[in-house]
Amino acid sequence: MKVPFVRLLCVSLWLGCLGLVISAHAEKPLPQAAAPKPLMQAKQVVPNVYYVQGVSEMGSSANQNFISNAGFVVTPAGVVVIDALGSPELGRRLLAEIAKVTNKPIHTVVLTHYHADHIYGLQVFKDAGAHIVAHGAAREYLNSDTARLRLEASRQELWPWVDEKTRLVPADEWLNGPKTLTVGGVRFDIQPVGPSHTAEDLVVYLPQQKVLFAGDLVFRNRIPFVGQADSRHWIEAMQSLLKFDTRWVVPGHGPISNDAKADMTLTRDYLLYLREAMGRAARDMEPFESAYSNTNWSKFEKMPLFKSANRMNAYNTYLLMEQEAK
Repeated sequence: MKVPFVRLLCVSLWLGCLGLVISAHAEKPLPQAAAPKPLMQAKQVVPNVYYVQGVSEMGSSANQNFISNAGFVVTPAGVVVIDALGSPELGRRLLAEIAKVTNKPIHTVVLTHYHADHIYGLQVFKDAGAHIVAHGAAREYLNSDTARLRLEASRQELWPWVDEKTRLVPADEWLNGPKTLTVGGVRFDIQPVGPSHTAEDLVVYLPQQKVLFAGDLVFRNRIPFVGQADSRHWIEAMQSLLKFDTRWVVPGHGPISNDAKADMTLTRDYLLYLREAMGRAARDMEPFESAYSNTNWSKFEKMPLFKSANRMNAYNTYLLMEQEAK
């Protein structure tokens, strides 16, 4: 399968940094088991629909990589989970939160995408007997050197929560299009929306409850992580989310929203600004460092994680706009 040009460039950049990451963490840090755990509490959206909210930080050993959201829906036939969080320990803690609500078994896990902060807890649910559903476009990444090396680096950065026992888990069912899943009489509309944030993006909509699990198409109260995203299609896909008759949107990161249109604005405007600024620089063949320093970031620089994520977001978008200009 042909790998997109931008992904190859981004992978090369990432691999170049990997040696520095591993050498910097060659000696494992002291266990963080005694450190306070980041709070995880199941919050009810509507009856039988819940989510947990990760912290607005970069993933670390101190926060157990609890930087993303996950949800679960209790049905008469079992529990459907949306995303599995960023470490096996978090998967176990999510299971414990579910057990506080119901004693029904885990029936299905639907993955919105295969980024590390959403999947490293997956093995816990697989071992609990869950049927795992994801988009087939994730198989390329799952079998890539990028995924393997990312896990190796995470075993250093996120130890002891991600360690040699942490494994990448494939789906039991790979989707290539929309799917309606019915469990215990509850309907789940699973809709592909990639390539956007990732090639394999899915959203999960509950029409009876009017709840949308939007995955990482929506970030709230923090700078989005762009990575190797197709930002043009991401912007278009967010418009498609507005077609759902939603009362509540559970984003991939940040607090729940009851105003989908307003709360997609930050993500959309940020992506549009990146494309405008970096696209202009790419067309003018202005070097990235000059373009970055000459860009006015004041609208976004006070957002959480701006310093951690913005430069890489801008660089990846610069590469993307170079490719689109050809």
